[in-house]
Amino acid sequence: MTLKTQKKTAAEKTRARILTLLKQQGPQEAPALAASLGVTDMAIRQHLYALEELGDICHCKVARPKGRPAKLWQLTEQAQTHFPNTHADFSTGLISSIKKTFGDQGMEKLLDVRLREQVTDYQTQIDADDPLAEKLAALSDLRSREGYMTDILPGDRKDSFLFVENNCPVCEAARVCSGICARELDLFKSVLGDKVSVNRTEHIIKGARRCAYTVVPKGEED
Repeated sequence: MTLKTQKKTAAEKTRARILTLLKQQGPQEAPALAASLGVTDMAIRQHLYALEELGDICHCKVARPKGRPAKLWQLTEQAQTHFPNTHADFSTGLISSIKKTFGDQGMEKLLDVRLREQVTDYQTQIDADDPLAEKLAALSDLRSREGYMTDILPGDRKDSFLFVENNCPVCEAARVCSGICARELDLFKSVLGDKVSVNRTEHIIKGARRCAYTVVPKGEED
């Protein structure tokens, strides 16, 4: 491998890490990205401008109470193609064919069957007697392996959590079949148990950067 090729590969890896950070953490300023990646401000700006030229990111300016506006870098729609999206064209085409052949009721029945299969599969890997934090950690591991790029954050209420999916590998299918998202919520409720309340607060399909769920022990909702 030539020195030029090595430099190109290193640059590509850095740019891939930038895209991943923006996907996981949302819009960021250049200095914050530089600090996260351990590179200089000058180096990060070179990478950002290169990604902008490729059409993968763009920037916007956000007013601050004092001083100059913040220059935030964020992903474009095009950049979503760099993240897992499980056979989008095939999935949407298959859903369309199922609806035409079996109708909406047939589609709902198939989704119910799939939900039962997922619940059974997840329950074999998530111990129902574990504390909530451990259940969420196991769920996070399962979902991340499926391409959802999950995070678990502290919630606003006592002993609560925010379960985050930064990527949706079935996004295009979910856009044409809302039942997919409904079953996802049902899946989480089933595997986390009836002692917690699970609610979706952010939704990629509705324009949010991520999907997020509040997970609150019952009795602590108010």
